[in-house]
Amino acid sequence: MASTPRRARVAVSAQRGLTLHLRRATRQGRVPGVAALRQWAALALGSRARGRELSVLVVGPARSRSLNHRYRGQDHATNVLSFPGTAVAPHTKLLGDLVICPQVLQREARAQGKAERAHWMHMVIHGVLHLAGYDHQQPAAARRMERRETRLLRRLGVADPYRSV
Repeated sequence: MASTPRRARVAVSAQRGLTLHLRRATRQGRVPGVAALRQWAALALGSRARGRELSVLVVGPARSRSLNHRYRGQDHATNVLSFPGTAVAPHTKLLGDLVICPQVLQREARAQGKAERAHWMHMVIHGVLHLAGYDHQQPAAARRMERRETRLLRRLGVADPYRSV
């Protein structure tokens, strides 16, 4: 059941200089707090986080499926979609948008025997790395991206997500 979108407080990280906007377009599914999402995104960006803005939209499966079909040609709901942004001001650049479906994340975490929060960490980092220019279309690029994800997740105390898959 979709609800009217509501905007959460905008949080600014003094440590990394990343602004994260969180908006929920569904009430279904557990969603980590703004501070946690911002921490994971800033970790993925490293020094490139300073002066950046990231929008996170939390959606239900129907909206995720619709967006995935429209932009990727895949007719199913997905865990995270990344949409690169453009410069909005000389000192602040919109990194882009992440669209996350908590129901898909929850289902995947259960199926893979992972903690749901650890899977959230992984998918936020994964999505932000896409916004930073990483991809996994070619084997060498996939290995590079997976190594980066694994290193970052290790810093958060999360086991290699590709070993348990």
